[in-house]
Amino acid sequence: MKTFSLHWGSGIIEEEAQIETPYHRPTIQLLKFTSGQAIGTYEIRFCAYTKRGRFQRSALIIDADEVRRLRKALRSTPHLRRLLAGLTGRA
Repeated sequence: MKTFSLHWGSGIIEEEAQIETPYHRPTIQLLKFTSGQAIGTYEIRFCAYTKRGRFQRSALIIDADEVRRLRKALRSTPHLRRLLAGLTGRA
């Protein structure tokens, strides 16, 4: 189980959709806060990992094909998929 730590709390990555590209691993994560100021809440993180699996602290940049592939990867993340549907008004 992956964990995370931010200034306002820490917790576990409850769901994750990830694909691999020639450059990095674009990832969308559902963060569940288990301690700190945000305890009991959820947040969505758009991020990327290196090809070797290290977290990258930079903007997530993906192309149209990668959007399609991430949509397929989200099929196994029901809670995260529901929350993301709110971005398009389809929730």
